[in-house]
Amino acid sequence: MVVFSFNSAKSTNVFAGFSLKWYKEFFNDPYIMEALGNTLVLAFLSAIIATVLGTIAAVGMYKLRNRYLYGTMNMVTNIPMMNPDIITGVAFMLLFMFVGREILGLNEVVGFVPVLIAHVTFNLPYVILNVLPKLRQTDEHLYEAALDLGCTPIKAFFKVMLPAIMPGIVSGAMMAFTLSIDDFVISYFTAGTEYNTLPILLYNQTKHAMKPDMYALASILFISILVLLVLINVFQEISDRKTKGVRK
Repeated sequence: MVVFSFNSAKSTNVFAGFSLKWYKEFFNDPYIMEALGNTLVLAFLSAIIATVLGTIAAVGMYKLRNRYLYGTMNMVTNIPMMNPDIITGVAFMLLFMFVGREILGLNEVVGFVPVLIAHVTFNLPYVILNVLPKLRQTDEHLYEAALDLGCTPIKAFFKVMLPAIMPGIVSGAMMAFTLSIDDFVISYFTAGTEYNTLPILLYNQTKHAMKPDMYALASILFISILVLLVLINVFQEISDRKTKGVRK
């Protein structure tokens, strides 16, 4: 796939020579550029919202002392992660159809906002799972010391706790961004016919004769996600080493 995206000919079977022709066509196609813009905006916004909500949820769960309540919240927040994507996608589609027809009086509720809500929902568990371990590694005495020195609880959190859990927050945000870019199934069931992302566009093209510029699109998606995953792992490794160094 990656090799034939650099093919100078239209053939997807014989490599005629090296060329960037299909990448130029890819970036000159307004339909693809619109889908690219939709994908990046969706991934960016869903990552930010999921990171903020996930961090707040992680802090709230960390402060819980009731084991039953903690276990219940943990189970509920992990449902989007444990469910197969197709079940989550169909569930969101039915939910938005019900909301649109029964509550808002619309024929359907599809497009950017439903997809954004769906992406934030399935990204939340990954943010929480990245932030919670960092909270457990923090020294609570530092937070208490900040309170003793006159800080308000909010100021103590931003001055003491937030810097300590920042590596987990960044890792969660990067993971949410990556998952949002890569998602097809949930987006497909909630986007409707007028809103396209790159994975949806790529899937629609597979129904017809595959054009070489779609190989360029698939290659860009593959390389982008691979780079993001490598960055997440490198960042996590650096964070773990710093944590071990502080403990020593």
